Amino acid sequence: MKAKKKVIFLVDMQSFYASVEIASDPKLKGKPVAVVGDPAKRHGITLAANPKAKARGIKTAMPIWQVKSLCPNVQFVKPHMQKYIDTSIQITHILEQFTDQVEVYSIDEQFLDVTASQSLFGPPLKMAKRIQERIWKEVGVFARVGIGENKIQAKMACDNFAKKNEEGIFELNYQNYRQYTAELPIDKLFGVGSRMKRNLERIGIYTIGDLANRSLEEMKRRWGIMGHVLWLSAQGIDYSPVERNSTELQKGIGNSITLPRDYYLQEEIETVLLEITEEVCRRARSMHQKGRTVHVSLRGADFDHPTGFHRQITLPEATNDTMEIYKGVLHLFHRFWDRKPVRSIGVNITQLEDDREVQLSLFTDPLKKLRLGQVMDEIRERYGKTAIFRASSLLSSGLLFDRATKIGGHEA
Repeated sequence: MKAKKKVIFLVDMQSFYASVEIASDPKLKGKPVAVVGDPAKRHGITLAANPKAKARGIKTAMPIWQVKSLCPNVQFVKPHMQKYIDTSIQITHILEQFTDQVEVYSIDEQFLDVTASQSLFGPPLKMAKRIQERIWKEVGVFARVGIGENKIQAKMACDNFAKKNEEGIFELNYQNYRQYTAELPIDKLFGVGSRMKRNLERIGIYTIGDLANRSLEEMKRRWGIMGHVLWLSAQGIDYSPVERNSTELQKGIGNSITLPRDYYLQEEIETVLLEITEEVCRRARSMHQKGRTVHVSLRGADFDHPTGFHRQITLPEATNDTMEIYKGVLHLFHRFWDRKPVRSIGVNITQLEDDREVQLSLFTDPLKKLRLGQVMDEIRERYGKTAIFRASSLLSSGLLFDRATKIGGHEA
């Protein structure tokens, strides 16, 4: 019997943060709306804008002063991260009523494999409209749906076509993929950023069709596995499945922050690095995980002339002890920091292991260290994140108290 053709959806929420705010406040309907951070601090930039605001030229990451100059009557709304998380979960529950194969790709995008759902909900276009209607009726957010025979086709259909038509639905397949994508600029291909765009344009690849016409061997020779993947994407080929539990497969645990001002001094940056390391280790302990490889990233303050680094170091053994991880963090910081002002900082641990499996030592007591960290976590869980803290967080460079009531750096 002939195998049924795969049908994959990418369901994307239009201007998600702004749409959620408008759905919860009827007074915002019909007005240009921008979700922004605190205007008094560095993160006072645009996180989301609804279509009316975008029509005035407002874009994500645009500073508040520029938004005001483009649209004086714009309605500013502070972000409420917990509300967005709750809404995203609610949308997932709606999608799970159409298929049990749902992969949460981001807070506002989810892949669905609806191949086996057609007998219940009809052909792809009809099913997509039903999904749109359910989300609009129950959540008040407009969903765009990209349809394809695999994930890259669904993603390309959504980003390049469904988001640009009034219906909010578009379908690509192996028969029409080349027809619709060949003339698109090369940076419209998923996975091509500004640096790869420059690299491709240097060898005469300006459109997706240009890339599709190159040989696979050439792309692999120049860029290895990345060249292979991009060549497949240009052909509309993608073998990756919709992974229902993909969000549960934890490959790393990390945290990052955009600083409220430029940090120039070594001791200031070290204070924040310790706070971030503490949070990463707390998360790791809560998941019974420990990491062997430590990653540190710093980004400079000058957007026009980017500086900074992303480096990693592998420890002798996996750990989730804050000070052990912090030793690795400091080693990388002292070695690779260029002494220029810093705007954002990130710490990550990978090569995760179960912390309930302990290698005993004659010289140290790993269980004692683990239990000490767990006790500190329990105190914070019960009495709040600032119930117990390191003295360095009292310095002017410390951000613990400012971030204690926030989610992802924003108001909950």
